[in-house]
Amino acid sequence: MSLLLALAAAPAADPGVGAELLRVCLSLAGIVALIFAAGWLGRRAQGRAQSGGRRIRCVESFAVGTRDRVLLLEADGKRLLVGAGQGGLRTLHVYEGEVPAVETPPAPPAPAFADLLGLWKRKS
Repeated sequence: MSLLLALAAAPAADPGVGAELLRVCLSLAGIVALIFAAGWLGRRAQGRAQSGGRRIRCVESFAVGTRDRVLLLEADGKRLLVGAGQGGLRTLHVYEGEVPAVETPPAPPAPAFADLLGLWKRKS
């Protein structure tokens, strides 16, 4: 009976430092993975919202004053020059004929992580 009392009164064994360190590292890795997943999902959702069947798009915008802008809009295959200001919107010109095909240059490829890391190391 005294042996059982002695075992019950003994303090519980502390978890090892290695196990605690492993738990903290796994938690940190999980949080970093969640951040990357949220960024990836955000980019995918943004790409879907833009590529929808929109019939109107703003080709170009130019500020003429502090509150006045000129917008070049494309709607159903026509181009419209629209003035936007304090008084509202006003159609300035409707372009006739085919909309010219605009070739957008391909976006430059994103630099690799190793290149960015090497650049950062050279700056330090």
